[in-house]
Amino acid sequence: MAILKLVETEQELIGLKQLQTNNLRRLIGEEEAMKEGFVTSEYSLALLQKMHAIYPSIIVKEGEEVVGYTIVTNKGVYGEHPEVDHLFNTLDQTKYNGILLSEVTYIMIGQVCVGKTHRGQGWVPKMYEFYKSLHSKNYQYLVTDISQTNKRSIRMHQKIGFETIGVIEQVGTGWDIVLWDWNK
Repeated sequence: MAILKLVETEQELIGLKQLQTNNLRRLIGEEEAMKEGFVTSEYSLALLQKMHAIYPSIIVKEGEEVVGYTIVTNKGVYGEHPEVDHLFNTLDQTKYNGILLSEVTYIMIGQVCVGKTHRGQGWVPKMYEFYKSLHSKNYQYLVTDISQTNKRSIRMHQKIGFETIGVIEQVGTGWDIVLWDWNK
């Protein structure tokens, strides 16, 4: 039986990294990426450890295997990854309800992924609800970006309640900036 929890061990972080690698767009092929979804950014284990030290990531485990994750991050990792930095810079210049995000408290999804064997079981909404229960007291919004070619992910985020608030050009393609307003 799969369980939802925070990362607690180095082995769990390594399992998260392995699941990330197994779902990288550049490794899985275009047909599978379009059908199943994908992740684009690759984070080193050192960066994942730094992110985890600030806020532990949320994982789904089946036995000892990490089968899903949501990477939690904030500006404490600024300067560590060019794509993450670019997103934070863009977010800070993006308005929501007429206010720049730089003027409010928001937290960011570094990435979300569920392994093939556990897709379609509702893990993404469960991880996001867990995320909200942990962080909604300190942050108004949860924000991330999604490749416009990742239709599966866009649909899932819309079902959860994320709104598209902008577009960013990154990694050679367009990305929707999406925000979940935790005050609604």
